[in-house]
Amino acid sequence: MKEGYQKYRPFPSVDLKDRHWPDARIEKAPIWCSVDLRDGNQALVNPMNLEEKIRFFRTLVAIGFKEIEVGFPSASETEYEILRTLIEQNLIPDDVTIQVLVQARPHLIRKTFDAIHGAKNVIVHFYNSTSTLQRKVVFKSDMQGVIDIAVEGARLIRQLTEEEMKNSDIHIRYEYSPESFSGTEPENAVLICDRVLEELGATPDNKVILNLPNTVEGSTPNHHADQIEYFIRNLKGRDSAIISLHPHNDRGEGVAATELGLMAGAERVEGTLFGNGERTGNADIVTLALNMFTQGVDPELDFHDIKHIREVYESCTHMKVHERHPYAGELVFTAFSGSHQDAIKKGVDYMHEHESEYWEVPYLPIDPADVGRQYEPIIRINSQSGKGGAAFIMQQNFGYVMPKAMYPEFGAAVKAACDEAGRELMPQEIFELFQQEYFGVDTPYNLKRYKLFEENNADDDTVVHFEGTIRFHHKDHAISGTGNGPIDAFFRALSTVGIHDYHFVSYSEHAMTTGADSKALSYIEIRTPKGNTVFGVGRDSNISLASIKGIICAINRACRMDK
Repeated sequence: MKEGYQKYRPFPSVDLKDRHWPDARIEKAPIWCSVDLRDGNQALVNPMNLEEKIRFFRTLVAIGFKEIEVGFPSASETEYEILRTLIEQNLIPDDVTIQVLVQARPHLIRKTFDAIHGAKNVIVHFYNSTSTLQRKVVFKSDMQGVIDIAVEGARLIRQLTEEEMKNSDIHIRYEYSPESFSGTEPENAVLICDRVLEELGATPDNKVILNLPNTVEGSTPNHHADQIEYFIRNLKGRDSAIISLHPHNDRGEGVAATELGLMAGAERVEGTLFGNGERTGNADIVTLALNMFTQGVDPELDFHDIKHIREVYESCTHMKVHERHPYAGELVFTAFSGSHQDAIKKGVDYMHEHESEYWEVPYLPIDPADVGRQYEPIIRINSQSGKGGAAFIMQQNFGYVMPKAMYPEFGAAVKAACDEAGRELMPQEIFELFQQEYFGVDTPYNLKRYKLFEENNADDDTVVHFEGTIRFHHKDHAISGTGNGPIDAFFRALSTVGIHDYHFVSYSEHAMTTGADSKALSYIEIRTPKGNTVFGVGRDSNISLASIKGIICAINRACRMDK
C-alpha cells in the first residue's frame, strides 16, 4: 500500500459538460423527511427508548414534518414495538406519513408489512447497496445481481401492498434507495432505478420516491450536484419519480451538498435535526431550513422556538448541540469582538431609525427573535470587547443611552474588570459596575444641599441662581452662583470655594421612564485642570438637578483618577 495521501484516489468526475445547476436558485422548500428516529437513532450510543421516541416524534410533528421515518421495524423487536405503539395509540396525525425502512430481502419485507398494519399513510422505503466498492468487497456480485435483488424486492412489495390495500384503508407509497448512490457508476444508478420504477408500476399520477443516498460523502459538493443532474437527465421514468436526497457529512459538507443537489433538480430531502447520524452525521435540516429562511424562502418548517427544540433533542438523544452550531448554538448570537459589537449596535439603531422592512444588522444573518432568541445575549463582554459593547448592553438591557464619546471611558473600566475577573462579565455585573463608577462617587466633594431658581431681568433674559452647601476637607461650605443656565451657575458657585479650572465640554440627557415620576439621566463631560476629559452621570426627577449631580460626579471622578 502507498503511504500518506498517495494511497487515496480522487473521486471520479461526471461527464457533464453543459451542467445547469450553477445558475439555479433554491426558490421553494423541498419535501422534508426527518430520519431522526431511524438514521439518527441508530447512531446513538444509547438508542432512544419508547418514551423518548414518542416525545421526539411529537416534536417533529410540531415543527411541521409531514414525512417521518420512524424506524427499521424488521431489524429488532424494539423497533417493531415502537412502530406498533405509534399506530395502536393513534399518535400519528392524519396529515403525517410515517416511513419505514427495510432491506430488499423477502423475510424482512414481510415482517415490515406486518408492522405497518393499521396505519393510515405509509412510505415503504426499501434499499440495497449498489456501489462499486460494496459489489466488489462485500457482496462479490456484478451489477446484474444487484439489479435482480432490487427488482425482486420491488415485486414482492407491490404484491404485499395490493393484498394489504384490499383489506384496509391504508395508503402505501414506495421509496427506493440505491444505497451508496454516490459511489455507484452514474449509468448503473440510472439503470437500476429505471428497472425499479418499471417493476413498481410508477406513473406520473402515482410517483415513486427515488432516494439517492450520499451514504459516505466522498466528493466535493459540486461533484454531488453533477451526479444528481446527470441522474435526472438520463432517467427514463423521470416524470414518474420524486427525486430525493439523503446526504451524509463525512467531509463536513453535507449541507452544501444538499443545497447544490436541490439546485441540480432534487425535490425532497432526508435529514436530521442538528445533523445527528452515523459517523459525522446526516445533513442538518435545521441549518438547511434556516438558510432558506434567511434568503427570503419559506422553509415550511417552524423553528421559532429553537431553544425548546434543542432541549428536546438533547434530552432524547443525550447528545449536546455545539455552542457554535448554526442558528441553534448557545453562542451564535454573541459577539466578543469590539468592532463586531459596535457594528451590531449601529445596525440595530439604523433599523429603528429608518424603519427598515428588511433585516440589516452586520454579523447577524438572521434576526434572533425569529428563532426565539433575545437581543440581550447578543453582545457579551470580555477583555477582548470593544468600546461599544458595554454601551450596547447598558442601552438594551437597562435603558441607559450613553453618548458615544463616553464609550471608551466606560469600556476601559469594563475591560479592567474583565481582566481582574479573568472571565466575561454578565449584563447585571456590567450594570453594577456602572453604578459603582458613576453613582457611588461622593468624595472628595459631597453636595449636601442645593436649590435652583430662575428670574428674568429687564432685558427679558433668564438668569439662573444656584445656592447650596458642599462638603470637603471635613467641612461644610456655602456656595452660590449666577449664570445663564443651571450648569453655568453651578460652575460659578464652585469657583467661590476654590473649585475651578474645570471646564464644561458636552452634555446629553434622556428620561428613564415615562409619566410624572420619570427620572432623568444627565451625562456631563468636563475637561480637568490637567487637560483630560472625564464623564459624570447624574440622576434626578429634575433634569437641571440631574445635570448638577453629573458635574459633581465628573469632578470627583477626575480627582480619583489624578491620585
